[in-house]
Amino acid sequence: MPRRIPTRKRAAVLAAAGAALLAGGSAGLAPVQATASSHREAPIISGQPQYDNTDVYAFVSPDRPDTTTLVADFIPFQEPAGGPNFYKFAQDARYEINVDNDGDSLPEFTYRFTFKDHYRKGGTFLYNTGPVTSLDDPDLNFRQTYDLTLIQRRAGAVVNVRTLVSGATVAPSHVGRASIPDYKTLRDQAIKKLPSGLQVYAGQADDPFFLDLRVFDLLYGGDLSEVGNDTLRGYNVNTIALQVPTQQLIKAGQPIIGVYSAVQRRNAAGVHTQVSRLGMPLVNEVVIPVKDKDRFNASVPWHDAQFGKYVTDPELPRLIQGVYKIPAPAAPRKDLVSVFLTGVPKLNQPPGVRPAELMRLNTSIPPSRSPKRLGVLDGDNAGYPNGRRLTDDVVDISLQVVEGELVGKKNDLGDGVDANDVALSQSFPYVGLPASGSAVRGGRAASGKGAGTQLDAGNRAAESPDGGGLPTVPIIALTAGAAFLTGGFLMWFRRTRSGSL
Repeated sequence: MPRRIPTRKRAAVLAAAGAALLAGGSAGLAPVQATASSHREAPIISGQPQYDNTDVYAFVSPDRPDTTTLVADFIPFQEPAGGPNFYKFAQDARYEINVDNDGDSLPEFTYRFTFKDHYRKGGTFLYNTGPVTSLDDPDLNFRQTYDLTLIQRRAGAVVNVRTLVSGATVAPSHVGRASIPDYKTLRDQAIKKLPSGLQVYAGQADDPFFLDLRVFDLLYGGDLSEVGNDTLRGYNVNTIALQVPTQQLIKAGQPIIGVYSAVQRRNAAGVHTQVSRLGMPLVNEVVIPVKDKDRFNASVPWHDAQFGKYVTDPELPRLIQGVYKIPAPAAPRKDLVSVFLTGVPKLNQPPGVRPAELMRLNTSIPPSRSPKRLGVLDGDNAGYPNGRRLTDDVVDISLQVVEGELVGKKNDLGDGVDANDVALSQSFPYVGLPASGSAVRGGRAASGKGAGTQLDAGNRAAESPDGGGLPTVPIIALTAGAAFLTGGFLMWFRRTRSGSL
């Protein structure tokens, strides 16, 4: 039997592995898309952070319910003080958000971002030469601009290409308070509003994903008192975000869309090759073994049936059963197929759906007035896995379902991190303001827990140093979750849940 742990500690689980396996719990019904969350999840991409997807979010906009917001994050584990060359999108890359609106698992819309670098003064090492108070401030030495192109397809063939935005300015890295005294002003200036009703943002943000990723350091450092630390607190990402009038995305009479992001890198011959992609959270990190991780990132969705053998009979529940005596649900996991491949009937399954691992969102379900972190499991149908909001606790949801929540095996598994450390905004682009370089003094920048409500944080409570002293060294490259599990690092325990979800 597993060792009992005091109930004051939340259930310590393999956060990344559980979510990954659930999202990837596919069956070989058709060529499926196996998308991935990717905080350093594959050997090649771990050394190329500019091209690394971290997370994708898709939700009906809470303050503008006639629109849909799509968010994709890149460049994980950004140390805020990491100058003098701070964090930028790659000039040789295409960053894309793809939308399928008819259930055939092919994108009808691709929103493609491309970026360019600009320097005002080449004779200085400084990112900025004085306090920056606006995006066009002459003291902002380094700037990036972007073009946004909309590619429309029918049955996979391109039928229209048009430029939506040209030469828009990216919100810069938050160098520190002396350099950028009011980051929110810069972010507001970086929001581009188009006559069509579309809004777009590109720039730095707090990493909104929250979980205890320290599990990849064996046995949580050998001390279970470390459980519940938000490993990503104080780190930033680069964000692209779109808010699109929903009628521009959906097909007439069919409100369900499927979303995934991708990054293509240009090689020496001028050819763009896909190097990263992402839809549902945390697939490639643990489900796909090391030998296939890079191939997974480079493959196209229609060829993903080749990875079905890793997910039709999920390994993680069997490992948990062997090590911790928690019975694994019986395979094949048909419960996971409906949730993560086809969508759930009467929730987010489009008619005539072709099974594929897309983040599916039913845009006809209005946003919740009081979002619940466990989403659909807690009766909140506007939440994950019906799309993904910034406040959804995808780790706990995924762990509970992977261990049989939908087939009668009630559990209350989780990683002890229930909300992001930084407050979110009430309006587009909703992400939290990034930590500044001046916030890091001998420990990770953090503002504490419980800031999951959609409130504007101003210039972020995390400007004061964190006393927790979490390491500032980025997490080591993630490898096969099974190998770590067999090493004995996953410490499980249960809490008795009152009532059923």
